[in-house]
Amino acid sequence: MEIKNHLKGGEFLVHSVKNSNAFIPEEFTEEQRMIADMCKDFLEKEVFPNLDRIDAQEKGLMVSLLKKTGELGLLGLSIPEEYGGFGQSFVTSMIAADVLGAGHSYAVAYSADTGIGALPLLYYGSEELKQKYLPRIASGELLTAYCLTEPGAGSDANSGRTRATLSEDGKHYILNGQKMWITNGGFADLLTVFAKVDNDKILSCFLVERNTPGVTFGAEEHKMGIKGSSTVQIFFNDCKIPVENMIGKRGEGFRIALNILHIGRIKLGANVIGSMKRAINHSVQYANERKQFGTLISNFGAIKYKLAEQVIKTLANESALYRTSAYVDEKINEEVSKGKKKEEAYLEALGEYAMEAAILKVFGSEALDYIVDEAVQIHGGMGYSAEMPVDRCYRDSRINRIFEGTNEINRLVVADQYLKLAKKCDSPIFNIAKELYNNIDQIVGPSLEGDYFDKKAAIIENFKKAVILTQYCAYETLGKQYSTEQEVMMNIADMIIQLFVAESLYLRVKKLSKLKSSEELSVYIDVLDAFIQEAALEIYNSGINAITSFASNNEFQKLYKAIQNLTQFEPINAKEARRRIANRLIENNYYNF
Repeated sequence: MEIKNHLKGGEFLVHSVKNSNAFIPEEFTEEQRMIADMCKDFLEKEVFPNLDRIDAQEKGLMVSLLKKTGELGLLGLSIPEEYGGFGQSFVTSMIAADVLGAGHSYAVAYSADTGIGALPLLYYGSEELKQKYLPRIASGELLTAYCLTEPGAGSDANSGRTRATLSEDGKHYILNGQKMWITNGGFADLLTVFAKVDNDKILSCFLVERNTPGVTFGAEEHKMGIKGSSTVQIFFNDCKIPVENMIGKRGEGFRIALNILHIGRIKLGANVIGSMKRAINHSVQYANERKQFGTLISNFGAIKYKLAEQVIKTLANESALYRTSAYVDEKINEEVSKGKKKEEAYLEALGEYAMEAAILKVFGSEALDYIVDEAVQIHGGMGYSAEMPVDRCYRDSRINRIFEGTNEINRLVVADQYLKLAKKCDSPIFNIAKELYNNIDQIVGPSLEGDYFDKKAAIIENFKKAVILTQYCAYETLGKQYSTEQEVMMNIADMIIQLFVAESLYLRVKKLSKLKSSEELSVYIDVLDAFIQEAALEIYNSGINAITSFASNNEFQKLYKAIQNLTQFEPINAKEARRRIANRLIENNYYNF
């Protein structure tokens, strides 16, 4: 996999889209396609026929499924070969997360086990701990859980009250406290637990075996969705944890938690893709069976709009996910070539793309919510019946806007990462912003000269200027108050999210123009046209909402005109474009893009 000119985290904001490149799903290797097919086969044979049994939490079923997954090698994709895994690329691990994401509650258990449950040990654990546990995690012999949240510490994770006190002989930490909302907690063999040592203000991280005396488990929580996912409270009462079971250094736990959440966010951006495609298949197949007013409902324009939007959001999310995942791989390889260990390189890469990870989490979870909501709507009254599969799709989707940091937190992460990037001494953002502001009266719409892709590139470049100008004026006006004006920060985050996804989709379609015939490409052009037009309106709306919150009357008029010009687009007949997209889906009767 070769990515030329891969960008550093957040660099898409200032790098010319014309000079950018992106890895796309159409470039998967034969081995990656085989892994995807293996995941699909597993879902078809083991998961989908048993969804009701999984949701009923039939004793031992989820554990059995995860162990079968381990036998296929899918639990060890990210674990190096020296620890019994397969040492696959980050992109390959995202492919598995993408396909298995269609597995409802099973997907949650799989993601928790292979992601936040196992990766703190892999990236921060001592060599002795890795040798002791990782081979058994890779095989599925040991299943894992991640214990961070407490009753009084959700988004503010470092306020947790679980304590670890060093024993008098210095051989153990005595652990006391409570954790809640622990995915896989009902059956996990190994727990990654965050606690503060003595009077420390910052968390540390420990590996705790399930059968440790003093560890007790609450009853399974009754949840709105993902009913088959094990979610329990865990209590620690004078648990003796060997000092060598500390993961990382004392006081490093909060950093570990944040870095692991970056992984979880990207992974969630992959998980939702499988769920999107499953909901789309339910939608189109029902629309192709249900008749009203003497015709199939798939013939109605209102239904075609919904089906097309489902496809557009899925293709856009998928484009952003694999673009980012390939950048992560490139960064890992770059750091390894400098002499860093693979685990250190992973952490460097994931920290580098913290903004993109948060973008993927927000856009993906909200796109999925739209898709499943419209899936229910397409089914009409039957969609509200628990007899139809979209019932489960709808309920299981909602958690994704809360998982891995709420979407509100993630929007703030996007805005905060942007600010950190802008303040770097080597960043050109400040100078670009100042020049834009000093010449605000000369800002015009995009140049619509050149070929199709030149025109789209010009539109996207102006989106970037809209973001940079809006954020600069907000920060210059609000000063130290900027970080407390969360509404403004989230407006700016929404502009950045739309920009990044639009550019990712653009880069994919541009690359497809070299791989597909003009006839095959036409539907992807329709997708890009529709998305860019909608993104322009979204960026305009978010920008206007932001400037009305801080700009004086005179300043507002200047900014208002500038944002209007910077979000201009070449209008297309969006109705006809969406109809062509929907017709392709309707003809195939399943998602095939």
